[in-house]
Amino acid sequence: MASSSLFNPCVSTLIPKPRSIHQGKHRPVTIIKCTSPTFDPSSPITNINSPPAPAKHRRLAEENIRDEARRQRSTEGERHSFTAKYVPFNAGFDSLEWYSLDEIVYRSRSGGLLDVQHDMEALRKFDGAYWRSLFDSRVGKTTWPYGSGVWSKKEWVLPEIDEDDIVSAFEGNTNLFWAERFGKQFLEMNDLWVKHCGISHTGSFKDLGMTVLVSQVNRLRKMKRPVVGVGCASTGDTSAALSAYCASAGIPSIVFLPANKISTAQLVQPIANGALVLSIDTDFDGCMKLIREITSELPIYLANSLNSLRLEGQKTAAIEILQQFDWQVPDWVIVPGGNLGNIYAFYKGFKMCQELGLVDRIPRLVCAQAANANPLYLYYKSEWKEFKPVKANRTFASAIQIGDPVSIDRAVYALQNSNGIVEEATEEELMDAMAQADSTGMFVCPHTGVALTALIKLRNSGVIGPGDRTVVVSTAHGLKFTHSKTDYHSGAIPGMGQFANPPVSVQADYGSVMDVLKDFLSSKKSNR
Repeated sequence: MASSSLFNPCVSTLIPKPRSIHQGKHRPVTIIKCTSPTFDPSSPITNINSPPAPAKHRRLAEENIRDEARRQRSTEGERHSFTAKYVPFNAGFDSLEWYSLDEIVYRSRSGGLLDVQHDMEALRKFDGAYWRSLFDSRVGKTTWPYGSGVWSKKEWVLPEIDEDDIVSAFEGNTNLFWAERFGKQFLEMNDLWVKHCGISHTGSFKDLGMTVLVSQVNRLRKMKRPVVGVGCASTGDTSAALSAYCASAGIPSIVFLPANKISTAQLVQPIANGALVLSIDTDFDGCMKLIREITSELPIYLANSLNSLRLEGQKTAAIEILQQFDWQVPDWVIVPGGNLGNIYAFYKGFKMCQELGLVDRIPRLVCAQAANANPLYLYYKSEWKEFKPVKANRTFASAIQIGDPVSIDRAVYALQNSNGIVEEATEEELMDAMAQADSTGMFVCPHTGVALTALIKLRNSGVIGPGDRTVVVSTAHGLKFTHSKTDYHSGAIPGMGQFANPPVSVQADYGSVMDVLKDFLSSKKSNR
């Protein structure tokens, strides 16, 4: 397994038609304007579910895209009144305990998790067709900030933030890969897809949440709130995303990393982006304990998934999957799980689409854990009777090497409300699955290998059928884990390498090369 010696301590204005509401005790519905520079205010509105044709005017030469968005907002008049706030986890929008998103708070009064809840009644004044049309109209655009896969759903993410405060790299909009050959060759499936969230700005799905969190910090600093920087504990990808977005906004970042437990590629990212990197002789759980203590004493904003703002960005990946299927719901979505915020984020995105009428159901969710760090799996196997943190052992899926996940309650809620399943993968299983996927044209991370192992097990047991539309979420780019891939294929990992493909040493002469080529081509011919 790779480890680094570095830091080794030893619509323009669009007035949509509200959803019709039966007369009776309901108060009259006020029409709310929902603005977006994607739409042209001068275009006639003939069909409320179809956005007007976009304006064909190029922005002024002296403007950048922020300037253009600011100018358009100044001419749009009244804007929407959507709101969101923190409430205790599993409480509704009408909870008596609630906090503004502009407050720096991570726990409820009882010490429990918080959740971001949106004013669903305000959102419901527009039907599912409207929201589908609005979100679809923003895909692939450079209009600030809606070209981002996250901020194209701004009304459902941080509705009250000013566009000038948003810090974005136009993240999201990642590839939904049809795994045709892998599905056919290994699983006899014809509708298998891999959501490559690692094809993002810093190479992981963490960008989706970090753009939201850092944007809110940017807003707080402009409001003169006492925030001197942002900090996180990380197994690699969180620190990369945090440092990149903070660097973009000019905000100091501090990351706590477990020494010698992440890949060099992951370690170098926060270093390159100017973060203060503390390499600590402990595991992720130890780093998490320290960062929570530090942020309670110093004006450093906590960026770990204990902070529910990040989940608002991560949930947009679920909405994006539905968009990519033209708003058809897949049967299964399989997500690797470590700190367990992501499985809840996917549930939240799918559920929000169902509640607001964009789709009529949600997929079944599967959370996949490494057997060396499997507290959720053990909890699931006990039929949710008793949760016990575990001491996480070394795993090639280093980002999910977490034994005491912060978001355990969120994950259980998501699984119980989606008829979900938890599976696990041994080290050999996850590395073999990764190699199998790579051999069919992918280049995935070990965490995706964990999710693919869960798929293989559920397919072999008949739980997932051959025709089930299934999406495996790939959380990080394979290039971050080249050392472990190299070790696998070179035979450097004892007991592994069933699907290894090492380079062939050959003499520099015509006959030797021809002999190797003939053997190779004949073996391929026999495998057709």
